[in-house]
Amino acid sequence: MKLLKKITSAILCTALLATSLSGCGSSKNRLDKVKESGKLVMATSPDFAPLEFEDISSGETKYVGSDIELAKYIAEKLGVELEISAMDFSAVQAAITSGQADIALAGFAKTPEREESMGLSIPFGMDDDEDNGQGLLIPADKKGEYTSAEDFSGKIIGAQNGSLQYNLVSTQLPDDVKIEPIGSLNDGILMLCTGKIDALASDGSNAKLLMKNYDEIDFSDFLFEYESEGNVAAVKKGETELLEAVNEIIKEVNDKGLYLQWKKEASEIAKSLGIEVDE
Repeated sequence: MKLLKKITSAILCTALLATSLSGCGSSKNRLDKVKESGKLVMATSPDFAPLEFEDISSGETKYVGSDIELAKYIAEKLGVELEISAMDFSAVQAAITSGQADIALAGFAKTPEREESMGLSIPFGMDDDEDNGQGLLIPADKKGEYTSAEDFSGKIIGAQNGSLQYNLVSTQLPDDVKIEPIGSLNDGILMLCTGKIDALASDGSNAKLLMKNYDEIDFSDFLFEYESEGNVAAVKKGETELLEAVNEIIKEVNDKGLYLQWKKEASEIAKSLGIEVDE
């Protein structure tokens, strides 16, 4: 009987050891997995020139912009290829938290909500001269009606899900405001021009671009209380090794002034495609 117990015990120990060893392979961090796969999957929403947008001039869709160049640079420094996964802005954050993408670059501003659900990089692309604030696009013929937060009481405000603008609308406008989630800024502009929403939350720089293309819209005199700290990249929460590697690369980009150079070049590409950019 004692011999049987010893044999059984030995079998159990062997099984436990095998289970433990098999688990070692699955405990690799994200950075290891990226290097092992040979690719870095980037989630982005390509509707925000000059940061990320589509170039179809060659007959096929190419994703270009300063965020795209940053992602290429990060991938190159990691020794892997970049794979771009394009989607609506509202899906970008979910792609990171669910692990479907390794990194997200989509004009992300740093917010407490994002810090809670994702790992955020150090800022990049800081340029005080280009900070035009955060506010709301409105019908041009109603500009005089919107000069304070209270003027938006009871109104329908369009904002991209998960965006900084969505957060500002929900925290700085009256409680009776109805927020209408939009997939892209182009969708929001269409809804604003057809009267389906009363205003569209937007950063000032992008608002200026949109106003050049649409005479019927204007930027309200009311601005949200917000001070830009630059944009950030996002990775899955807890992937410290990948985040540290990304931060080291972004620091190099900042030190060399590469991002603003990429942004300037992307602006020229956008203009050649007939896309207005703020200068």
